[in-house]
Amino acid sequence: MKTEALERYLNSFGRKVIKDSKAELNKAKGDTALGKSIRFEVTADSQGFTTKFYMEDYGEYLDKGVSGNKKEHSYINTAGENVKSPYKYTTKGPPIDILSKWIKKKGIQPKGLGRGRDKKTGQFLSGFAYLISKKIKREGIKSLSFFQKPLGIEYNKLKKGFLTELKLDIESYLTTYYRPK
Repeated sequence: MKTEALERYLNSFGRKVIKDSKAELNKAKGDTALGKSIRFEVTADSQGFTTKFYMEDYGEYLDKGVSGNKKEHSYINTAGENVKSPYKYTTKGPPIDILSKWIKKKGIQPKGLGRGRDKKTGQFLSGFAYLISKKIKREGIKSLSFFQKPLGIEYNKLKKGFLTELKLDIESYLTTYYRPK
């Protein structure tokens, strides 16, 4: 049986989730590499269809947040409920070398003239990255729910329209293959 209507419907669902997720992320963080990495794929197999979503690994941490060792964070799940983040900093904070690259890329400077820079090279000292890492470890990363919210909203719409699309495919199959004489 051809399932063109159902496949079209699932692709439409995926495109809408991606579009809304990127818009939410863009509103919170601007145009980012994470936003560009968000994509989906609809695949068919013997069991039916699967819609899979992909993004950079750290996207899940921004989406669901990360609790610090002093402050807990929660996120809004696909059901619209406020849920405690499954991630938490315990013994280590974010890697200093990654934070150093981020600081350099963003052009962030500590307050005060020249503080935080190596006098010879003009490069930021790793001490500034260490302080940021320490703060993130303590306070965590606030959830953006940029993916969970759109996925939940679109999934609820998907459930309502799914049977209609399946019905179209069944009717098309019956009309095509079982025409009365």
